[in-house]
Amino acid sequence: MERKIVLEAVGFLLVLFNIQSCYGQFPRPCTTVDALLSKECCPVWPGDGSTCGELSGRGTCQDVTLINSAVGPQFPYVGVDDRENWPTVFYNRTCQCLGNFMGYNCADCKFGFRGPNCTESRRMIRKEIFRMNSAEKSKFIAYLNVAKHTISPDYVIPTGTYDQMNNGSSPMFVDINVYDLFVWIHYYASRDAFVGENTIWSNIDFAHEAPAFAPWHRYYLLHWEHQIQKITGDENFTIPFWDWRDAQGCDICTDELLGGSHPTISGLLSPASFFSTWQITCSRAEEYNSQRALCNGTGEGPLLRNPGRHDRSRTPRLPTTAEVEFCLSLTDYDTAPMDRSANFSFRNTLEGFANAQTGIANRSQSNLHNSLHVFLNGSMSSVQGSANDPIFLLHHAFVDSIFEQWLRRHRPTVAVYPEANAPIGHNREYYMVPFIPLNTNGEFFEQSRDLGYDYDYLAEPGSIEDFLMPYLEQARQIWQWLVGAAVVGGFITAVLATIIGLACRKKRKPLTEETQPLLMEAEDYHSTYQSNL
Repeated sequence: MERKIVLEAVGFLLVLFNIQSCYGQFPRPCTTVDALLSKECCPVWPGDGSTCGELSGRGTCQDVTLINSAVGPQFPYVGVDDRENWPTVFYNRTCQCLGNFMGYNCADCKFGFRGPNCTESRRMIRKEIFRMNSAEKSKFIAYLNVAKHTISPDYVIPTGTYDQMNNGSSPMFVDINVYDLFVWIHYYASRDAFVGENTIWSNIDFAHEAPAFAPWHRYYLLHWEHQIQKITGDENFTIPFWDWRDAQGCDICTDELLGGSHPTISGLLSPASFFSTWQITCSRAEEYNSQRALCNGTGEGPLLRNPGRHDRSRTPRLPTTAEVEFCLSLTDYDTAPMDRSANFSFRNTLEGFANAQTGIANRSQSNLHNSLHVFLNGSMSSVQGSANDPIFLLHHAFVDSIFEQWLRRHRPTVAVYPEANAPIGHNREYYMVPFIPLNTNGEFFEQSRDLGYDYDYLAEPGSIEDFLMPYLEQARQIWQWLVGAAVVGGFITAVLATIIGLACRKKRKPLTEETQPLLMEAEDYHSTYQSNL
């Protein structure tokens, strides 16, 4: 029955919202020959027909300014990869939005704001998936399927490098669905580098194994969340999270939620799960490297998952509460050399390259964040293709909540985030790869409440307004019903008052005759009122 309801919801949403815009990587208006040759990505805002919405004070087209701080020795090349000094290989002019405006053409509001002029502040609450009701769970599954079956109208992905595009004169871009767009983004940030004609350099990653791990994924999840809000029209949608502390297994791997295991074929999902029909993409790193090609978003087979049947010598079990608490106790966000060999680093311990009981880096073990990827033993276990599994979202939302706890406990300033000498792409002022609009790593090294969201288990009402905000939001959505109920209630109260007044003037009757009818009337009235509401 639940599957039928979700299927109907998916069909309805696909028809209703198939033309909405989305967030991602290369904006369509910026992939023409003219845009690539001019290296300018400053699209028009439809609201006033001006570039970047300049006539409405939303933003202006500006030169991209880079801060060239020294980087670490992990990538010893210069000028060989399109992601270096992002996004200047492709564009050296982009929209710079003003005030609370955001987006590749300044059409959207910054995280934490909404309204036609982006002046209304708001704070959303991300829930633990087991604290969601059945309707919320079904809606989440339906939204995932909408994203998987909706072609992004605003964004495309490149299928070749800038050099393979003849420096922009021969564009190579294709359509992609909204869900896979974010799979591709995660792949592109972590893919290997093509060096020269025959060399592949794997010790490069713009989203992992270095300081940007936490803020990059924070930005990624916010964009993904914002994307779902836009394609569904549900501006109150938030990504749920999975609190995996002390879990004995994958308790979200059920057909009701993220998919159970196939009864007879190891590694596949149950046919009763929506996700059993999904095709994955960007999962064949060795093939791309051998062909010196980029993932082009085509299907590469079914989603794979085999939870618990992994190498237990690397990951004996899922993380414990005590291990998370130890990680939170570490005072240094990152330590030299700021890669996967860093000791006593909160980031490296959270990411899972350091022991979650000692803080000492250990390449033979996978802890905390990494342990979940290993434990699920399938599509999630490949760094570049891990976002194919929808569990990725719930897992990283919880990892983000741990990052949030650390920020609140230690209250670092942005100066704590490394300004220089981090691996390429991870310095504080480096623009996150491969996002357009542009944001630096340091801009998302701040508390979630300043970005318009919180977690249900971390939310601490600091004022009456904070406490009432979720309830006021719900009331805003049903105010028409509340007003109607008040009018009906007032009318019925007046009628009852008249009846009671008349009754009081009559000759008194025996007690049983006096009370019994009134009790029955009261019960009927209460029942009808509740059902009407």
